[in-house]
Amino acid sequence: MKIYDIVIIGAGPAGLAAGLYAGRARMDTLIIEKEKNGGQIVITNEIENYPGGIEEETGPSLIGRMVEQTEKFGVNHVFDTIVDLELEGDVKVLKGLHDEYRAKAVIIAAGAKSVPIGCPGEKEMTGKGVSYCATCDAAFFEDFEVYVVGGGDSAVEEALYLTKFARKVTIIHRRDELRAAKSIQEKAFANEKIDFMWNSVVNEIKGDGIVESMVVKNTKTGELTEVVADEEDGTFGIFVFIGFKPNSALFEGKVEMNEAGYILTNDDMETNIPGVYAAGDIRKKSLRQVVTAAADGAIAAVMAGKYIEEHE
Repeated sequence: MKIYDIVIIGAGPAGLAAGLYAGRARMDTLIIEKEKNGGQIVITNEIENYPGGIEEETGPSLIGRMVEQTEKFGVNHVFDTIVDLELEGDVKVLKGLHDEYRAKAVIIAAGAKSVPIGCPGEKEMTGKGVSYCATCDAAFFEDFEVYVVGGGDSAVEEALYLTKFARKVTIIHRRDELRAAKSIQEKAFANEKIDFMWNSVVNEIKGDGIVESMVVKNTKTGELTEVVADEEDGTFGIFVFIGFKPNSALFEGKVEMNEAGYILTNDDMETNIPGVYAAGDIRKKSLRQVVTAAADGAIAAVMAGKYIEEHE
């Protein structure tokens, strides 16, 4: 059975950067992605903080170019879901739903996903008014009211983006001040379309087929308030940006992680298992951005290459 030099799990910026560096180093490389290339970044409309990005760069446009670069250097791509893996030993074995893959080194770049509110009605109303992606769903709420749950960078950035579509955007935050960077906060406070509900959490989401109301709880007084859709609108949007969770369940017990499920690595992206590396949002790090994911991927690929040379 074929043994690749490097198999990369995940085709987000970390995985694609790793693929680019591995491909250029003439490594026989495979990138396995379970759904669609790009990870979280493909649901991001504007990318203004990636060095050298083209004007009006979007998540999909950046990822499209990254995929092309990997293909140019001979990197193989496959869509499959890895369900089990054996990472010990010289040859790593990855078992997918469709096939089995073997490699001398593995780079885990499986990313992270949005954390849900966890309130009654949320799951039932997902895609029917509840969304975790402003760029995917903002257009559905043209001239409607929308609510953004969260207070960090992504929540406030997405709220600003939503003002291009919605007639009013209300940020619901559990504290009395935002956690977002000051420059982003200033933009939000200056935007006439943005309102705030401080010290508040969403307790329940209601609706028959679409979101029609939500119950909001005051974190200080415990008071419950029902927010009902405008009669003419009949619905409103709830966009959730309260954090991320690493897609690391598959790797539990296989590599070392912290309590939150992020994979632990050193500066060379090495995990505690020889020949196994982690890159991007799935590993413990202080900044989760496209630029740091790409850097992680580049480092992981170079170090994996050195590991393979030393073990041949």
